[in-house]
Amino acid sequence: DVTEIEEKEAQAKQEEQIMKEQELSNLLHEKRYLKALGLAISLDRPHTVLTVVKAILKEPEGRRHLEENIVRLRKDQKEAVLAFLVTWNTNSRNCHEAQAVVETLLKHEAPDSLLQFSGIKSAVESLLPYT
Repeated sequence: DVTEIEEKEAQAKQEEQIMKEQELSNLLHEKRYLKALGLAISLDRPHTVLTVVKAILKEPEGRRHLEENIVRLRKDQKEAVLAFLVTWNTNSRNCHEAQAVVETLLKHEAPDSLLQFSGIKSAVESLLPYT
């Protein structure tokens, strides 16, 4: 009978998820945005990533801070943010944040580098009608 083992594994995963959620909350409160972005991306939480982006933009010199944080993300994290912002851009409440991230990516990534992103073609096709 493996039911007990599976239940323990599920409980351990749930506890780990709760710990990460608490850590994310603490990072946002401490304004440690780069770590918060990385954690939200690793948890695959587009809305939380959007919340972090909005928090950064509310800071004095928010655009500069956003650029600093986005530039420091790994390539796979940038790809995830690109996928998230395609959805954000379709909503008028979130389009400004999406456009700020797009601007940062276009400004700091070489065109050849952007072409290497997975899903870049569909992302651009989705962004064009709303941009």
